[in-house]
Amino acid sequence: MRIGELAKVTGLAPSRIRFYEASGLIQPVQRKANGYRAYDADTVWVLEMITNAQAAGFSLDEIRHLLPARAKGWQHDELLGGLKRKVEEIERLQERLARNKAQLLLVIEGIESKPEGMACVDNSQRVLERLREEIAQDKAGR
Repeated sequence: MRIGELAKVTGLAPSRIRFYEASGLIQPVQRKANGYRAYDADTVWVLEMITNAQAAGFSLDEIRHLLPARAKGWQHDELLGGLKRKVEEIERLQERLARNKAQLLLVIEGIESKPEGMACVDNSQRVLERLREEIAQDKAGR
């Protein structure tokens, strides 16, 4: 199939497909006598794996190491290890985001509950002190 057809099937721009080919993520194809590239059907699922992996947070370099050299030959242990590492990375990110969210909610609550008559500068000091205490408790709990 030609690059225009491949782009239509995958939803990717032809320039993106050429980039993946130049980057070694998909197998390079020889141009036919008419100058067109002819991609095989396996290229569709490889491109889908690449875009799905990117959506899951994998970098192109990580994807390059996980994809089989040929469409038929997976490196089982390497693939499994890479997937498990990404899950661990996502879990660490979720924990960090949860801490960040809790801190932001603490700041919001502190601003919204400013005591009547307290100057904003004094309230900001109160909120920052409370935030420092929360961060210290969080670090002590880990």
